[in-house]
Amino acid sequence: MDDLRELYQEVILDHNQNPQNFGRLESHTHSGDGYNPLCGDKLSLTLEVENGEVKDIRFDGSGCAISKASASIMTTVIKGKTVSEAESLFDSFRELVTTGKSNRNNLGKLVVMAGVHKYPVRVKCATLAWHTLK
Repeated sequence: MDDLRELYQEVILDHNQNPQNFGRLESHTHSGDGYNPLCGDKLSLTLEVENGEVKDIRFDGSGCAISKASASIMTTVIKGKTVSEAESLFDSFRELVTTGKSNRNNLGKLVVMAGVHKYPVRVKCATLAWHTLK
């Protein structure tokens, strides 16, 4: 189990240092800003949604490793999904980071955040991008 936890930590650190979909979309249909006063995380999302599908998504901002990695992974997972599918993923992800339990089969890369439930103060960091998306 320690090997798996170490792997998850490596993935989180990699997404923090080399975030996917970082920046802003010049042409977007939706945008939102989020802030976590507990940690100081600030995040902006820009999305291109067409016919109910997330065609493209980017995030910009600064924050802790968990916040940034979660946003990075979220953008890779929901790109190409319908808005309804993204909402369902948020529900599953929120359950994962608050309880450690969820249907992990549909979460894909998001399962690396499973250990967050052991640190309740970090749940807001992990879910900031998702709450901003909503």
